Amino acid sequence: MPSFDTRVPAVLVRLDRNPFHHGTLGAVRSLGRAGIPVHAVVESRTGPVARSRHLESARPGPAAATSAELADFLLRVGDEVSEGPSSPLLAVPLDDVTALALARRRAELAPRFLLPEQTEAQLLRVADKAALAETCAALGLPHPRTALPTGADEAAAMAWALGLPVVAKWSRPWLLPAGAGLRSTSIVRSLAEVRELYARSPEAGSRLLLQELLPGGRDLDWFFQGYVDSAGRCPTGATGRKERSWPTGAGLTAAGRWTVNPAVDRAARTLLDALGYRGVCDLDFRLDRTTGAYHLLDFNPRPGAQFRLFTDQDGLDAVRALHLDLTGRPVPPPSPAYGRRFVAENYALLSLLAAPRRRYAAETGGVRRRTEWAWCAADDPLPALAMGRAWLVHLLRKALTALRRRWTPAGTRRPAATAPPAPRTAPDTTSTATPPTAARKDTRPRP
Repeated sequence: MPSFDTRVPAVLVRLDRNPFHHGTLGAVRSLGRAGIPVHAVVESRTGPVARSRHLESARPGPAAATSAELADFLLRVGDEVSEGPSSPLLAVPLDDVTALALARRRAELAPRFLLPEQTEAQLLRVADKAALAETCAALGLPHPRTALPTGADEAAAMAWALGLPVVAKWSRPWLLPAGAGLRSTSIVRSLAEVRELYARSPEAGSRLLLQELLPGGRDLDWFFQGYVDSAGRCPTGATGRKERSWPTGAGLTAAGRWTVNPAVDRAARTLLDALGYRGVCDLDFRLDRTTGAYHLLDFNPRPGAQFRLFTDQDGLDAVRALHLDLTGRPVPPPSPAYGRRFVAENYALLSLLAAPRRRYAAETGGVRRRTEWAWCAADDPLPALAMGRAWLVHLLRKALTALRRRWTPAGTRRPAATAPPAPRTAPDTTSTATPPTAARKDTRPRP
């Protein structure tokens, strides 16, 4: 294992209130097992992640905070958990809204917190879905055909031109209001659905994108994760293949395997070099069978929830590389563990129930590697137990809600609110205008 500066604590920050975010637990265990004091700003002091023996403290983050309020909050946390006012700490964002907020307030935080050299504008080029389409077009990187409508009728016409079903995305999903029932990404199958979704743009807080749906299938979905250090090197960059996802065919990685893919690796590094990117990153790709091109679907400027898949034989992963680099220690060359698997137990179970016959061939070469479980760990059992209880309650609530909706007569259901929920007041990232889409406007007649 590399030699870490254990005098520098890590503060993990996630403003998204998701108790089932296994990437947070992965970061806690990764740094904690290396002897680094770990503190977390999450949704609760009592959630599954807070039960980890590798976590020194957990505290709820400020609700609906601006980036300035978040910076003040973190500076207070730093005073509480560090040895003195001049002692440095490492800040690790675990969702997009936090990454953007920290980049925006880097000048204020940098004297105390160690952060990669990032700007908000750099991150918005990839975190904003509309900007990502334009970035790919400018660099000549494959990306699904994308349309950015300005009205409901135009949205329907663009969906028709792209070919139903289409993928619908909100350009800045971190602005979606909690409890409104809006998903960051969805598949729409009719023009009526497209119009209805576009009508909800005011409450979504950002613009609606429509994208061509690339057909899914076995061995088509891939991802790249790594850390770009202060000198622009990416020693920990690696590619993996999705074996199961939730929702099936379009969601997060429920099961994946560390698999070499030179085309994906080359595309990711080309983009990182062109952007001058620094820090941890998580990119999603899908192979277009008709052209043989790997299309970039998503770019997250922070660790992906499955980043622990790419833990090499010496225990190095992207989050550990971040700590080493920013504390002035060398990041050693990686010792890849090809064939290693990652399984998020709760989502893998749902995926298995939805598609029980989906199978993947064993890794070639006869090399069998250990499986990294998102929740279960022999040295840290309590988070898995807490997650299991919370997950069961979560599923029961969803089932009861569905039953009530099914059996309640339509005329007696509670009417919808007269005003839509207010969008989340994310840390000031709405001030930057969304760039125009990279897709050409279709000239076919409107349906």
